[in-house]
Amino acid sequence: MFESILVELNYLIGIAVSVVLGFAIGFERKLRFKEAGIRTHTIVCVGAALIMVVSKYAFGGQEADASRVAAQIVSGIGFLGAGIIMFRGQKMHGLTTAAGIWATAGVGMAAGAGMYTVATGATITIIAIQCICHLNCKLFRTKTYYQIKIVFQHITDESVKIKELFDAKHFKCLSIKREENSSIYYAVLNTDKEYSSQTLNKILAENQYILSVERFDEE
Repeated sequence: MFESILVELNYLIGIAVSVVLGFAIGFERKLRFKEAGIRTHTIVCVGAALIMVVSKYAFGGQEADASRVAAQIVSGIGFLGAGIIMFRGQKMHGLTTAAGIWATAGVGMAAGAGMYTVATGATITIIAIQCICHLNCKLFRTKTYYQIKIVFQHITDESVKIKELFDAKHFKCLSIKREENSSIYYAVLNTDKEYSSQTLNKILAENQYILSVERFDEE
């Protein structure tokens, strides 16, 4: 019985390693104020390691059973990740966090299987990728789009001038109201260029055919 306890305590090494590695990944996510932080990543990592230990040692060496139990971790984490991903406005949020949780489960599986070097190396790689991709570098920066709502008087080619002015290929939405000698256009366009209030005021002052301009940041 004493030998059995020692063997099971040895299994706990993998669980302990998964706690440290899951905490490290979660801590990096917490620093960036993400939806899933230390607790989520640590529990996912520990849970995956525990299931891996059970699947590897609790079935008397039956490899088929062990592989089936371990395989369920992947599908189970998939459901957890799907709950994190959501659409807000026209943009998808939580995709990277969901992928990180899925990868964290893989780290836990490696720790539970006794592959401590692989688990540690994978953890360092995950954290390094997150840090590198968050560098203030144009290569890794995600474009932010702004929505411009503009009302202008159209007599000749003002719509073309508006597109050139805001570097837009086409209007996202357009409605027209006819008046005596001209038409009033109510247009919406998207741009990745940020226009300050001073710039918008200057545009209004220099272009008399523009009646109003509103900028809405992407949510």
